[in-house]
Amino acid sequence: MEEFAKESQSNIENKESQQKEKEKEKEVILEELEEQLKQKDEEIKQWKERALRYAAELDNLKKAFKREKEEYYKFALEAVFKELLFSIDNLERALEAFKQSENKEALKEGVELTLKSIIQTLEKFGLKQFIPSIGEPFQPYLHEALSTEEHPEIPDGGITKVYQKGYKLHDRIIRPALVCVCVGKKEDKKFSSEETKESEEKVIEMDKN
Repeated sequence: MEEFAKESQSNIENKESQQKEKEKEKEVILEELEEQLKQKDEEIKQWKERALRYAAELDNLKKAFKREKEEYYKFALEAVFKELLFSIDNLERALEAFKQSENKEALKEGVELTLKSIIQTLEKFGLKQFIPSIGEPFQPYLHEALSTEEHPEIPDGGITKVYQKGYKLHDRIIRPALVCVCVGKKEDKKFSSEETKESEEKVIEMDKN
């Protein structure tokens, strides 16, 4: 009985020891989990700070791009205007000279030269004039029909008159040419007024006979 009691006591102690070891293992695991959670919380905090910082930087970039875009559109034509200032000066000088001398030919020549200079300046920046040819087929993307008429020599749908030049900016039409379009040929008259009169007189004579 005494040996059995000792054995039982030993078993109980072993179980208690195992239980304590398990509890210690649990405590270690819990401590490790807590440490991992702390690390994850710290990482999350760092990523949140980075996200907020990046969001602020992105917002600043958007504002900067917006300012640059507004600035670009505001002064995009600065180079064009600088080139045109010379032509404006010439026109003003021509008008001033006309007041003093009233030389129409000189004024005309000055205006023509200035207009040529303006056109050349605009061509440097991609703006080009185009003038349709008489008889050229009407094309809706290039021309705008202001009127129509019959014409004895131009085929139906051909251009008979040009009222206003067209303009292209590089490959884009910014103003179509204003034209008059043929809607059919005039029929040639078979008889002149005199021939018609003679024919009527012959009919009258035939009726009398």
